[in-house]
Amino acid sequence: MTEIPNSQAKRQGSSRRAWLTGGVAVAAVAAGAGVAWWRSQPKAMGPDTETQLWSQVFETPDGKSFAMADLKGRPLLVNFWATWCPPCIKELPMLSEFAARQGAQGIQVVGLAVDKTEAVQRFLQRQPVQFPVALVNQGGLVLSRTLGNLQGGLPFTVLFDAKGQVRQRKIGELSSEDLASWSK
Repeated sequence: MTEIPNSQAKRQGSSRRAWLTGGVAVAAVAAGAGVAWWRSQPKAMGPDTETQLWSQVFETPDGKSFAMADLKGRPLLVNFWATWCPPCIKELPMLSEFAARQGAQGIQVVGLAVDKTEAVQRFLQRQPVQFPVALVNQGGLVLSRTLGNLQGGLPFTVLFDAKGQVRQRKIGELSSEDLASWSK
């Protein structure tokens, strides 16, 4: 029987420990990524969620009342956003172009700002949009959670059909591909 020198045996043991440690680390990262992905997915909604949304009346940045019920009867894309949210700001021009292309018969777009009135006013003066904006302040996070956004992440977008039922939801920045597939 050939005897392995002590230093070689130590290297082999060390190598096995390194592989084992690396394997455990990879498994932990994969599990963490899986949990993060799962948490970022919209969750189930309660039975009266849509009714709650359509009964809401918000204030616009210029102080007028904005009733969600006035938008019922046509498809509606609702985008929860904030001025302090970089992905929200990045997607607003695309949403504005989308709203302008939809016209009077297409999908309506409304922005629900989870923000302070002054911040939204300043932002809209610099970068106007082609759709109505209402202020939902912190109540907007509660409303977005009832729509399935349990973590309260922004941006959060929900597409309702003409009957007022949820058809699509997305947590995070929308893409032009999202809008194209949602508007079919």
